[in-house]
Amino acid sequence: MESRLEELLSNVEGVGEVEVIIMTGDEGNTENFSISSKNEVTGVLVAAQGAGSAVTVQNIQQAIMALFQIDANKIRIMKMK
Repeated sequence: MESRLEELLSNVEGVGEVEVIIMTGDEGNTENFSISSKNEVTGVLVAAQGAGSAVTVQNIQQAIMALFQIDANKIRIMKMK
């Protein structure tokens, strides 16, 4: 799932290279970094080259919110060095 999201985001104008980590499972369970049919997405971390632009950050955030049906406070987008 992470690689599919990375591929999608990297094809969006202005995003550039990206790395994604998706957290799933119960709150406080920091050991589960994979998606399964039984687990909901509880958080997404994105490092993107284009994250220096507020418009790009907003586009990434809105895409993730729509895809995983999660709130903005569960998404962190950082500028890749």
